[in-house]
Amino acid sequence: MADPVEIVQKMDNLAKAWEEKSDKRAFFLRCYCMMSENMFRALDEKRFIDNQWVETLLLTFADYYFDALACFDCGESVPKVWQVAHEAAAQKKLHVLQHLFLGINAHINYDLVLTLHDLLREEWETLSDEGQKIRYHDHSMVNTIIKETIDQVQDEVIEVQTPWMDFIDKAMGRLDEKLFTGLISSWRKEVWDHSLLLIHCKSEQEKIHLINQLEEEVLKKANWIQLEVS
Repeated sequence: MADPVEIVQKMDNLAKAWEEKSDKRAFFLRCYCMMSENMFRALDEKRFIDNQWVETLLLTFADYYFDALACFDCGESVPKVWQVAHEAAAQKKLHVLQHLFLGINAHINYDLVLTLHDLLREEWETLSDEGQKIRYHDHSMVNTIIKETIDQVQDEVIEVQTPWMDFIDKAMGRLDEKLFTGLISSWRKEVWDHSLLLIHCKSEQEKIHLINQLEEEVLKKANWIQLEVS
C-alpha cells in the first residue's frame, strides 16, 4: 500500500497523461485527485476522530480504483460498473458531468462498500457503541470535505470543458453545489448501510449474493446517468 504523497502523485501523473491524450477518464481522476489531496490535508489538520483509520480507508479505497484500472487496461476481468465507465469514456460522446458521475458512481457506490467491509468486518462486533459511532462520524465527515471541494472541481474540471457552465453556476448560486453534495451524501449513507449488511452475512454465499445485487443496483445508476443527463 502506497503512502498519501505517492497516491496523489500517481493520480496527478496519470490524470495529466490522460488529459494530454484527451482521454475522458481524466475527468473523474482529476476530481478524485483533488478530493484525495483535500482528504489527506484534513488528516494533517486532525479533522477526524481516528485519523489512522481514515488514512487506511483512503489508501485501501484508492487500491480498489487502481486495481480495477489495471485489470481493464490488461484485458482482465473487471467489475461491470468500471467496465461501463471506462468503455463509455472511450466510445460515447457524453457530457463531462456524465463521465464524472460514471466514475463517482462506480467508485463510491461499489468500491467504497467493499472498502468499508474490508476495514470493518474484523472489528465491528468488538467495537463499543461509541466506537461504532466514531467510525460512522469519520465516514460522514468525508461528506464535509467533498462539499468543500465542489467549487474547485467545477472551476478546474467541469468549466474547463464547458465554459457556459460558469454562467449556470453564477445564476444558480449555491443551489447546484447543494444538489451535488446532497446526492453524494445520500449515496454515501446507502454505502454505509450496504457495508453493514455485508459485515453481517452468515456465509460466503450470502455475501457473494449481496455483492452481485449491489453491482446490479450500481449498474442501474450508471444507465440512468448516461440516459438522463444526455
